[in-house]
Amino acid sequence: MIGRVIVMKFGGTSLGDARHIREVVEIVRRQLPARPVVVVSAHAGVTDALLEVAARAPLGDATTEPIAARHRQILVDLDLPHQLLDPLLGELHDLARGLRLVGAASAKARDLLVSYGERCSARTVAAALGAGGIPATAVDAFAAGLRTDSAFGRARPLPDDGRIEQAIAAVPGVPVVTGFIAADELGNVTTLGRNGSDYSAALFGAALRATEIQIWKDVDGVRTADPRLVPEARPIRRMGFTEVCELASFGSKVLHPAAMVPAMQAGIPMSVRHTEAPDAPGTHIEADVAVPHGAVRAIAHRAGMALVTVQSDRLVPQHAFLGRVFGELASLHGELGPVAVSEAAVTVALDRHAAGPAAARLGLLGEVGIEPDRAVVGVVADVAAIEHGAAAAVFDTLQKQGIPVRCAGQGARGGTLAVVVAETDLSRTVRALHQRFFAEVGS
Repeated sequence: MIGRVIVMKFGGTSLGDARHIREVVEIVRRQLPARPVVVVSAHAGVTDALLEVAARAPLGDATTEPIAARHRQILVDLDLPHQLLDPLLGELHDLARGLRLVGAASAKARDLLVSYGERCSARTVAAALGAGGIPATAVDAFAAGLRTDSAFGRARPLPDDGRIEQAIAAVPGVPVVTGFIAADELGNVTTLGRNGSDYSAALFGAALRATEIQIWKDVDGVRTADPRLVPEARPIRRMGFTEVCELASFGSKVLHPAAMVPAMQAGIPMSVRHTEAPDAPGTHIEADVAVPHGAVRAIAHRAGMALVTVQSDRLVPQHAFLGRVFGELASLHGELGPVAVSEAAVTVALDRHAAGPAAARLGLLGEVGIEPDRAVVGVVADVAAIEHGAAAAVFDTLQKQGIPVRCAGQGARGGTLAVVVAETDLSRTVRALHQRFFAEVGS
């Protein structure tokens, strides 16, 4: 038994340079009595750079030197040995050269390639902790027993049989675990999907029966809207798992949509904290939070969407048509936005990059149309709010602003309402709805 621990996950922005990493060292130092297990993302921008290497491999240009130089500079700025990561960076260089020679990067190869971001970050953070007088050891998540299926790029975790707790218990000092990555049962490196380090933290938290899972980011918790669109958006100090899941499903970037599930199942509270304001309360998330009756809690949004409509030729029974449509969409493993169903047509909001593949598949079932440059805006509220006026207020507000709504849908739990608008209307939509619901009330 490992005993009582907390899990502290730090995102890429929180690890973006030497100054931020020193802040992380001090945050961990303050929590040493709680026996932290640290989970880290890659340094900000590194995963994107690695994916660019994979994309450029068929063009014969897959250099990793800028990535290596970035990591070495961080080491120098931290007064750590600049050659600390040379073995990993050498492996990365050789892998990229192999991709260049082959002229392609499979999903399996991409997962291996991008894993080096977290693996380098974990070793840098562990070394920085050690230099600060805090014994620490970098741990690759796959070496700590995190297993998944072989769906490269978007792998799903397999049940844990106690191997994770056993592996972490044997780690000297503070374990610094890679987020986002795992391995399948054959030992191939897999990834949990973009921004999956939150998910990793929750999986480790559940496996270790942690007392709390802390997500440290560059924001002071969850707010009533994205402060980049609504500067006056207010922090929400206490939330329930269900409403945070709804926010994530509508595009909120504060937490990964899957991250709450292991924590909910294990009954472990989570918190979202600000690395540059560690004394700020952040947002506390747990199962039994009383949501104010009839209150709208937050406005979330997701840009970069497209609407895809498939029209049946009416020769196929409706139930069979719908089953085939959703079967094809499921095979894409993408996130779906609001869905509108009529007698012989289905309209669904998808990430713009998934719209083309979806249209190609759905074209076998009927006539398909794509409306690009859309955005989804979600209003997350108590069920009573939606049932007793909030839904009408959404449409009234947008009508007064002259913002057309192309598609709308209510969540299955009844406490959410999503609308699809033109991407050019996104900022106006979020600001108008925030003004309507939060101008005179507290969060």
